[in-house]
Amino acid sequence: MTFTVFLFHLHFKNQMETVTMSTPDIAEVDQFRCRVDEIFQMIDKLEKKVNEVEQFYLDANKKKKSSSKGNSIREEQDKGRHVPSIKKQQQDASQRESTAAKRMQELMRQFGTILRQISQHKWAWPFMQPVDVKGLGLHDYYKVIEKPMDLGTIKNQMEAKDGTGYKNVRAICADVRLVFDNAMKYNEEGTDVHLMAKTLLENFEEKWQLLLPKVTEEEKRREEEEAEAQLNIQLVREASHAKRVQAISNELYEVDTHLEQLRETVVQKCRVIISTSMSKHASDMGVEHRKMSTKDKRNLGTAIARLSTEDLNKALEIIAQSNPGLQAMAEEVEIDIDAQSESTLWRLNFFVKDVFEGCDKSTAGNNKKKRKKGICDAIAQTVKKKSKKPSS
Repeated sequence: MTFTVFLFHLHFKNQMETVTMSTPDIAEVDQFRCRVDEIFQMIDKLEKKVNEVEQFYLDANKKKKSSSKGNSIREEQDKGRHVPSIKKQQQDASQRESTAAKRMQELMRQFGTILRQISQHKWAWPFMQPVDVKGLGLHDYYKVIEKPMDLGTIKNQMEAKDGTGYKNVRAICADVRLVFDNAMKYNEEGTDVHLMAKTLLENFEEKWQLLLPKVTEEEKRREEEEAEAQLNIQLVREASHAKRVQAISNELYEVDTHLEQLRETVVQKCRVIISTSMSKHASDMGVEHRKMSTKDKRNLGTAIARLSTEDLNKALEIIAQSNPGLQAMAEEVEIDIDAQSESTLWRLNFFVKDVFEGCDKSTAGNNKKKRKKGICDAIAQTVKKKSKKPSS
C-alpha cells in the first residue's frame, strides 16, 4: 500500500512534555527539601567541629616539632600511662605548688643566713642603706647607676608579707651582686669603697657556690614537675578531642545514613513516577507492542492523506527518523506503509490520533460557541420586543 505526499514547505517545531504535580507530590517535595536543609545544617556544624579539632592537632604537631629529642622520648614513654582527670590535675597542681613554695622558702631561709653573714662583715656598713646622693653631693650618680640597690632594701623585700617580695633565690642573688657591682662601677678602682665592694662580692660568691647545687636541683625539679603537668594537660586535651572525633565520626555516619535513606526514597519515587507514567501512556494508547493489522495500516494511510500540510511535515519527520535515506526536502515523497517498522507505524498512529482528537475538540468548541451565541441573540431579541410600549 502506497500513497503520495506533496510538500510545499517544511516546518519544525520542538515539543516539550509538561509534568503536572498533584498536591501530595508537592508535599513530598517539601518534605525532601526540609530533610535536605536539616542535613546541610548538620554538615555545617560538623564542619565547624572538624576545623576546631584539625586546628588543635596542627598546633600540637607544631609544638612536638619544636620540642627537643629528650622531650620526644619522654612523651613516647608516657603514652601508655594513666591520664588523670581535670579535677585530679587541679588538686595535684595545688598540692605541688604548696610543696614547691615550702621548698623555696627553705632555700630563701638559707640564703638569708648568707645575707646576714655578709651584712655582719666589718666593711658592709656603706652598703646597708641606699646611697645618700644629695648628702654626699653625688650629682652624677643616677647618670652612672641605672638601678640603685642596697642590702637593707634586699632584707626588707625578703621579709615582705604583701606578696611583693622575692619569688625565688636567684632574684635575691642578682640584687646582692647589683649592690657591689654599682659600688665598683661608680667608685674607681683603688678607692676604699671599690675595694670593700670587691671583697664582699668575692666573699658572697664563695658562700653562694655552696648553696647553688640545692638551687639548681630545685629548679630542675620544678621544671620537671611543670613539664609533667603540661603533658598531663595535653593528654587530657587530646583525650577530649579524641572523644570529639569519635562523636563527629558517629554524626558523620548518621548524616551518611540520612543521605542514603533520602537517596533511596528519591530513587524509589522516581521509579514509581516513571513506571506509572509508562503504564498510563501504554494504557492510553492501548498498545502492548502488538503488530499493526492490514486494516489499521489502511486506516492510517487514509488518515495521513487527510492531514494538513503542517501535520504532514511532522508525520514525515517521524518516518525520517527510522529511514535515514528518505529525501524529506523533495517536492514529492513516496512512502510505503508496509515497509515501515512497527514502532514507526504506531508512532504515526499515535500522532494522527492526537491530531484529529485535537481537531474534534476544536470543532466541538466552535459549535458550542455558535450555539451559545444563537441562544444569547434570541434572548436579546425577546427582551427587545417586550421592552417596546404599545402605540397610543
